[in-house]
Amino acid sequence: MKRISALKQLWPFCRPYLGRFILAFIFLCGSSAATLAIPLAFKNLIDLGFVAHAATQGAAASAGGAINGYFLALFGIAVFLAVFTALRFYMVSWLGERVTADLRAGIYARMLAQSPQFFETTQTGEVLSRLTTDTTLVQTVIGTSISMGLRNFFLFIGGIIMLVVTNPHAALIIVIIVALVVLPLVLFGRRVRKLSRDSQDRVADSSAVAGEVLNAMPVVQAYTNEAHEDRRFSATVESGFATAVRRTRARAFLTALIITIVFGGAVYGLWLGARAVADGSMTSGLLAQSILYVGLVAGSVGALAEVAGDVMRAAGATERLLELYTAEPHISDPPQPLPLAPAAGGVRLVFENVLFSYPSRPQTNSLDDISFTVAPGETVAIVGPSGAGKTTLFQLLLRFYDPKGGRILLDGVDLRAGSLAQLRGRIALVPQDTVVFSADALENIRYGRPGASDDEVKTAAKAAQAHDFLERLPEGYKTFLGERGVRLSGGQRQRIAIARAILKNAPLLLLDEATSALDTESEQAVQRAIESAARDRTTLIIAHRLSTVKSADRIIVLEDGKIVESGSPAQLLDRGGLYARLASLQVTGGTDGRAAA
Repeated sequence: MKRISALKQLWPFCRPYLGRFILAFIFLCGSSAATLAIPLAFKNLIDLGFVAHAATQGAAASAGGAINGYFLALFGIAVFLAVFTALRFYMVSWLGERVTADLRAGIYARMLAQSPQFFETTQTGEVLSRLTTDTTLVQTVIGTSISMGLRNFFLFIGGIIMLVVTNPHAALIIVIIVALVVLPLVLFGRRVRKLSRDSQDRVADSSAVAGEVLNAMPVVQAYTNEAHEDRRFSATVESGFATAVRRTRARAFLTALIITIVFGGAVYGLWLGARAVADGSMTSGLLAQSILYVGLVAGSVGALAEVAGDVMRAAGATERLLELYTAEPHISDPPQPLPLAPAAGGVRLVFENVLFSYPSRPQTNSLDDISFTVAPGETVAIVGPSGAGKTTLFQLLLRFYDPKGGRILLDGVDLRAGSLAQLRGRIALVPQDTVVFSADALENIRYGRPGASDDEVKTAAKAAQAHDFLERLPEGYKTFLGERGVRLSGGQRQRIAIARAILKNAPLLLLDEATSALDTESEQAVQRAIESAARDRTTLIIAHRLSTVKSADRIIVLEDGKIVESGSPAQLLDRGGLYARLASLQVTGGTDGRAAA
């Protein structure tokens, strides 16, 4: 029952709509009462109408009038049943849709608050599967199964009560049947729940594989691995199918067993009733009433078995959803965050003995005893081979991770003591892997500052040397750029990202290989724009092309997570150290002008 109790944790999502749940319950009670009244109407109809006979014509006319009255009453009950059933259906369907929408939105909001560490172990495809498949199962339970379960429970209890009042022998038989039904429910219920969870996990696996491959189609096709990926996806689908078949087989066996027990007992009870009518100890109407009540009770038991299966699946889905909803972010605000003072002319950064290793590689230090200071308005370049720790510095500045040792100060405030929103609001980032959203160019740039006007967006685009090519697009700035910006070249996407950062106008600018995808002419133009934008803010630049950092006030050279050199470009060239070797390689090796990265 532990997994079934997981459904209780949906209560916070249901509580705001308690009034509607009460209305749905009232409509449910009304429709159940109408259903239970139908057998009584049939009894009177048979005993007082069809079976009754009169010796005189007047008596016959009276019997005909009684029949008309009973038929009208039966029709009235049917209308009442139809209205209350329709109202119940509407109300519970609305509740199912509303609660599921709130659940999806709540989980999505929790995912937005997670740090990158969370996604080191959780695939985005699995998260999407839970947001779609699992929430659909929860919607089915709230919008259908619980209502049907309660309705059939009421019919079962009501039917038993009416049988006790009118036919105690039949009621005793039904009670024995229920006792026999509970045993297989207990025995097979746990297995069905486990198989339901396994089936949902397999669906999530296939979604994760599909999401990963579809986002990397150019690479898949370039290496002609379509057949391999097709086989890999098919294997996950077949695994999910096999698990689903096992779950369905268990549920089918459970359903067949319950129906056999229930209807076997019902047939036995009807056989006894038919004999009672034959020897005159029961009227035909009472037998008909008993048949209907037994049918209602038997049908409700079978329906409850089906509902139990749906509830078990939903319980497994709820567990998976709540794992996401209750996941605590590894990075969060302190209880009382210190305010960051408004920055004018850039911010002051201080790294004090910073030590850091990624959670997935705890034994390897990505940064080892890093200490340096960046003055307000200063432009500092970070260079070094791949794996030196350059991008890690940016991730710590954005508080995607926290240092394992030491601290980072922004205007005198330890990043861990301040507000995440305030910190990230002071930073504009141009990442190496450019992100372009499925929207037009105007909205993609405006992502840097959602309240910016169209003119401000275009001014930022001009500064990033993006205005000309955007104007040449079929619909100009209103041109849809495609998923992940597939309609643009790499250099165009990067200029969109630079324009977005310029528009944000934050006091700290982080450029992670911001000109890597640009040709020489565009690089020079964008470099001038960046230099202009950096005049009134603190700027950190990660660069592999050393030509892009010649105008930096200072260069910090990293190797194996440690600072090995620091100074101006001219000073570093004169020292003949790592920076000088990298610069020499760019002059004498390769035409792309990149350092060993």
